[in-house]
Amino acid sequence: MQEMAEKNITAKKVEQRMVALPISDGIACAPVRIITRDSGEYVPRYHVSDDHLATEKERLATALRGASEALDKLIALVKMRVGAVQANIFLAQKMIVEDETLVQDAVDIIEKKHINAESACVDILDSYESKLLELDDDYLKDRASDIGEVRRRILDMFHQEQDDFVAETPTSNELDAPCIIVAEELMPGETIDMNTSNTAGFLTERGGPASHVAVLARAMGIPAVSGVKDLLQKIGSDDHVIINGTTGECIVNPVRKTLNLYPALGRITPKRTVIVPPVPGFEVYANINTASEVDLALSMGAEGIGLYRTEFEYIQADRILSEDEQYERYAHVVKRMEGRPVYIRLADLGGDKAAHFLNLPSEDNPALGYRGARLLLGQPDLLGTQAKAIARASSHGPIRVTYPMIVDEQQFLKLRTQFIQSIEGIDTGKIEHGVMFEVPAACICAEKILQAADFGSIGTNDLVQYLFAVDRDNGLVAGDYTPDRPAFWEMIKHITRSAQKCNRPLSLCGEIGGQPLFLPKLLEHKIQCVSVSSRLIGLARMTARRAQHLMASQ
Repeated sequence: MQEMAEKNITAKKVEQRMVALPISDGIACAPVRIITRDSGEYVPRYHVSDDHLATEKERLATALRGASEALDKLIALVKMRVGAVQANIFLAQKMIVEDETLVQDAVDIIEKKHINAESACVDILDSYESKLLELDDDYLKDRASDIGEVRRRILDMFHQEQDDFVAETPTSNELDAPCIIVAEELMPGETIDMNTSNTAGFLTERGGPASHVAVLARAMGIPAVSGVKDLLQKIGSDDHVIINGTTGECIVNPVRKTLNLYPALGRITPKRTVIVPPVPGFEVYANINTASEVDLALSMGAEGIGLYRTEFEYIQADRILSEDEQYERYAHVVKRMEGRPVYIRLADLGGDKAAHFLNLPSEDNPALGYRGARLLLGQPDLLGTQAKAIARASSHGPIRVTYPMIVDEQQFLKLRTQFIQSIEGIDTGKIEHGVMFEVPAACICAEKILQAADFGSIGTNDLVQYLFAVDRDNGLVAGDYTPDRPAFWEMIKHITRSAQKCNRPLSLCGEIGGQPLFLPKLLEHKIQCVSVSSRLIGLARMTARRAQHLMASQ
């Protein structure tokens, strides 16, 4: 331990960069607070005589009942602090705790093996977890964390312990200061229990984009990255870190030159608190994943919702939502925006946003497979239900429907026709139909597409991936995931010229719209509207104002 501490202190002045997976948008810079889990939960295992089997069964029932009641309290807390949709995460855990199969399997082990209740319960949950981890499905693998947290909660009831993790001796001042939580893995309950007022970000070794921690981090407006191998061996308790939840970049002990690239961070203050008034001639909208995030967007002064990623509503609920459920969410956003632009993207499921509830076949290369527009065309009921919900919501204000992963005008027209046919007979408000430019083929044919569409929106996150054939979730090639290449800017120039020629509104909804390194160049290419994570709105406006002044003075 002494050698590790000396190594961390020695390395403190040396900047090091690590590549991680981006799982919650935004940038944060702060000292770290390391969370280490007790090495293995101690589970007593002992023989139980016939005379005491009934006692063990009662202990099991009491522990499960206690865990269920604790989850009821947590669900109520999450509903109040985050939102009803996010509370479903813990409702799923409650369903596991109350599952009759779990109870019966544990009782069977108690009776057959004559072992104590906690040992039997853990054996069953471990087997469930192992089966999930063996599946060739990243989404289901992430669900294995549910089993781990259920196990912890039940053991808490057995041991009467409320906390099984400890921090590395933070001082009282450190507890009050903004920090980036560093851990091998965070359970959803731990995430929600943390004080969001001083949590600048999350940096973990395990936890994918579909993990519950990622979902909660996005809902709470906290940047997060994951996937750093041997993380706790690379970071010490006295380190400072910059994390970029948009690109996955992680910079340990940034030097002054690096810090100067992030002036709005204030060194340790999370950038999401920066509020800047609008910039004349340059609109900044907000990207949201769920309806509950519209309040954060408004608090940051968003001039509209430029990208509502509706598929995350399904992913959080872990099922297809009914027409009424979707209508309630869409109507809430439209009402809150009070006539300001609202771009609702049709569900972009598939690819990196696996939806096991659709029972789709496994694909060797899902990024190039059954996703976006292709999936919507192949799932007419999915499209029809969403179309009806959007149409009903449009009675509360104008909506711009954005079609994902379009490859050409024929595909767009076919989807739009299905949408319009689905809403026949519904009283609607103003609905416009536009295309997301994120597939190179669509970008090349931008003029033809914009002649048919009402507007365009450039999705740079996927466009960079497909234009340069680089998987943005692959750590081996993450260094190549950058738009700063001539081909990208030529593509942007071509799309903007096409929009001007067709007299169509054009926005850019990739997160580069909020990055100081790229935003001035976007302005040079006549991009006058960007949509970014709510926490990036202030930074985008500050950068745009500076760039406008520089351009005017030249």
